[in-house]
Amino acid sequence: MSDRNGGDFVSGFLLGGLIGSAVALLMAPQTGEETREMLKEKGTEIKDKANESLESAYARAETAATEARARADELGQLARQRAEELRDRGQVVLEEQRDRIENVIDAAKTPPKSKKANSSSDKPAEDKAKKSKKS
Repeated sequence: MSDRNGGDFVSGFLLGGLIGSAVALLMAPQTGEETREMLKEKGTEIKDKANESLESAYARAETAATEARARADELGQLARQRAEELRDRGQVVLEEQRDRIENVIDAAKTPPKSKKANSSSDKPAEDKAKKSKKS
């Protein structure tokens, strides 16, 4: 938006200079030679001011471009840093899940011995107790 306003300013400045010169010609109380000299001076002035405005606009554009590049570099570095952090966190979570799955698989492969021993020794005693009650 500020770039557009700068262009509008230069355009308005040049247009105003041209209109001012035309009015000066029409209202000039000087001779033709004096008027031509004055026009030449004003033209040079307008040209110099336009060059100054143009140089200023280029300088602002260069500054803005440099700042934009620096900001883009900062954001790129920040994005890379966050991606590495997320990758590291993901790796930790993956390893934790892998360990949990391995533990579950190991637990499923080997049934608990304590329950098997208790239940097998208790069953015959329960069966005998049931038979003796029936008799």
